Amino acid sequence: MYAIVDIETTGGYAASNAITEVAIVLHDGNRELKRYETLVRPGMSIPRYVQSLTGISDEMVSGAPSFEQIAGQVYEWLKDAVFIAHNVNFDYSFLKHQLKDCGYELDCKKLCTVRLSRKTFPGAPSYSLGNICKYLGITIPNRHRAGGDADATVRLFEQILKAGGLEHIRTMLKGNSREQYLPVNLPAGQLDQLPMVPGVYYFHDQKGKVIYVGKAKNLRHRVTSHFSNNKPGRQKQEFLRNIYSISHETTGTELMAFLLECIEIKRLWPAYNRSLKRFEPSYGLYIYEDRNGYSRLIVEKRKRQLQPIYTFSLLLEGQTLLRRLVKEYRLCPKLCFIQRDNDTCIGLTAGDCDGACEHKESPQHYNDRVEAAVSALIKSLPSFTLLDDGRHPEEKASSSSNRDGCMAWATCPPTPPSATPTN
Repeated sequence: MYAIVDIETTGGYAASNAITEVAIVLHDGNRELKRYETLVRPGMSIPRYVQSLTGISDEMVSGAPSFEQIAGQVYEWLKDAVFIAHNVNFDYSFLKHQLKDCGYELDCKKLCTVRLSRKTFPGAPSYSLGNICKYLGITIPNRHRAGGDADATVRLFEQILKAGGLEHIRTMLKGNSREQYLPVNLPAGQLDQLPMVPGVYYFHDQKGKVIYVGKAKNLRHRVTSHFSNNKPGRQKQEFLRNIYSISHETTGTELMAFLLECIEIKRLWPAYNRSLKRFEPSYGLYIYEDRNGYSRLIVEKRKRQLQPIYTFSLLLEGQTLLRRLVKEYRLCPKLCFIQRDNDTCIGLTAGDCDGACEHKESPQHYNDRVEAAVSALIKSLPSFTLLDDGRHPEEKASSSSNRDGCMAWATCPPTPPSATPTN
């Protein structure tokens, strides 16, 4: 027995929204047997844009039963049937969530007519309910109402059966089938192609943009775990709706997968990653040569196109470091932008400046001290390189962090036995 379902709601996710209308059509695979349809009082105001889309207003549902009043009947209709809907996880997540609130645990097999349509009618321009019905010549007289969309889904399901879709249905209903729980836009074959090795995986949206990066000890198992539950919250539901494809990069070990994940999150800044995201330091210490040939140090806001010598979260932190370098290496406060050009150099007055600001000291002599200051600063910063196993015996992987805190990851041939390792 199939229960073909459509609902209208106050919003896009179950945790903070409610059902305003429900329609259930019981179908035995040959014909419609009976139907149930009712408006539902949601217990909250229906947003104006939803009223405009569905035509269901607050006044229309004011005298309707609450979901609690119909929960028992809805559960009886669904509990022993195969749950069918267009984008099934949306309708199922709402009904499961609201039935659970009423003391009923819905746990039935599911079929998605979006996924069935893709398999049965490949090459259609679009698989949204309106477009696939137009493509197949199915009329929807009462669009965006539960009864009208349920009727359209019934007609679509019947055409799928007539076109030989029964084999696809049997495959999807097998216990090990991924079709019942995968996001509606993600092809099941992409999950089957993932290797069971360590690596990093990428979820892409409809335009191919990376929206999530994750690492795994076992790529296939970890990616599958993202879809093993259908939480009703907004973030989870939006996340699932936006996944259209998966790509991956294998690594030799879980450690290298973790390091590559860190690098890729910082590089791509995916919308749905929360951990490992942090704001970069706002300021940097830069060096440049002025038109008179003098090297000048300056603390400025971070610039994408320039690599800083050192980075800071606060401007005061950078100025404090620069003042220390000026004092220790007898640098000119004016050339380091600690003092304005129209004032007498405090370094000259204190005997700490050799006159570079007034061209009394040659650029070469002054630049030597600037170079010494920069070299000492760089040497004081930590750096490291990690070597680990690669993806096969002939490969090694390395990850390094430079003195500015930037990380890099690479694979390379193994070091020959005769080579002498260096620090």
